[in-house]
Amino acid sequence: MTATHSTRMLILGSGPAGLSAAIYGARAGLAPIVVQGIQPGGQLTTTTDVENYPGFREVIQGPWLMEQMQAQAEHVGAQMMWDMIVDVDLSQRPFRLTGDGGTVYVCDTLVIATGAQARWLGLDSETRLRGQGVSACATCDGFFYRGKKVAVIGGGNTAVEEALYLTNHSHDVTLIHRRDTLRAEKILQERLFKHPGIKVLWSKEVAEFVGGEGNQGLVALDLRDTKSGEISRLEVDGGFVAIGHHPATELFVGKLDHDGDGYLRVKPGTSYTNIPGVFACGDVADKVYRQAITAAGTGCMAALDAERFLAEQDFEESEAA
Repeated sequence: MTATHSTRMLILGSGPAGLSAAIYGARAGLAPIVVQGIQPGGQLTTTTDVENYPGFREVIQGPWLMEQMQAQAEHVGAQMMWDMIVDVDLSQRPFRLTGDGGTVYVCDTLVIATGAQARWLGLDSETRLRGQGVSACATCDGFFYRGKKVAVIGGGNTAVEEALYLTNHSHDVTLIHRRDTLRAEKILQERLFKHPGIKVLWSKEVAEFVGGEGNQGLVALDLRDTKSGEISRLEVDGGFVAIGHHPATELFVGKLDHDGDGYLRVKPGTSYTNIPGVFACGDVADKVYRQAITAAGTGCMAALDAERFLAEQDFEESEAA
């Protein structure tokens, strides 16, 4: 028989946002269930050194941090489910969701913390050197390249913003774009072109990320001219892929409001979506900051919003009775 789980709070996603929501929800006595999804622990499980999460003087490891968050959530009463949701019915409360094995989840409130993934170029060398000189987050990893030579790949707002940010750490930043014009906003382009520490390579694409001997990591980029096909080499210590992010919102297309990039819309200053009882937090609703600490903060917001929503519903029901 198909298993059915009922809960006052169901949380989709087990990154910093989902687990923070679980901690606050459990402490409020809501006995939340966390459906961990396709990548338990979220993006931090693919990160090695974490140096900007408050509370730790020394560098910590991303997977370790997520293990501690999950252990804390379970300790205060959250239940973890190894499952992936494939169908969602938000037409009425309680909401009804179905996992890929047929398990049914019935919930009074739903917290969506499914996150977003950085878009990558798809090169084998990129995958091999990820975390060893190849990154998709300058804010996260730029600090490790103080005084070193770095490159940013992309031509939109994200790429220009990352290049400008990296000048806080590096005096030699190269922006690589496969076209001969940028897609970024004009004001960002003006700042980029005026900055003495940034140069732009036009009509170039990365053919390969070049690693050094042994454990040396990234040492260069092999670039292909998109017009002539000619290959050239650029020596760098760090390569930042900045071609955008893809929020995990496919399940909610046509069911919840999205913006033009697929991120869930929330009421400003809250985690409320357009459906009462459904809340969104973390990178699934944040296209600007995308940090573990901001995700954790909005996870807390989602749990508190859900708790207040349930309290109001309970009060209205008792008054009606």
